[in-house]
Amino acid sequence: MTLLNLLILLIVSAILGSLGAAIAGADNKGCLTNIVVGFAGALIGMWLSSKTGIHDFLYFRQIPVIWSVIGAALFIGVVQMLAGNKRKKK
Repeated sequence: MTLLNLLILLIVSAILGSLGAAIAGADNKGCLTNIVVGFAGALIGMWLSSKTGIHDFLYFRQIPVIWSVIGAALFIGVVQMLAGNKRKKK
């Protein structure tokens, strides 16, 4: 993997992670957190895709975009559920 490919993968993971976090209603925690959420979302999304048999139609460098966003939102939702929702209601 070249340095350029790694940089593109990190940027795509950050974007997909931030989209998933926004869908789950999470606060913005920063770029590194979004990258981790993006990677986790891609793994969860690919696993869900294989289990359901529904394949993604939108790929970017072998990353299933739609399933990655869904996986990131699910990941954030589970983390928030386990941690307890500490956001104050206004």
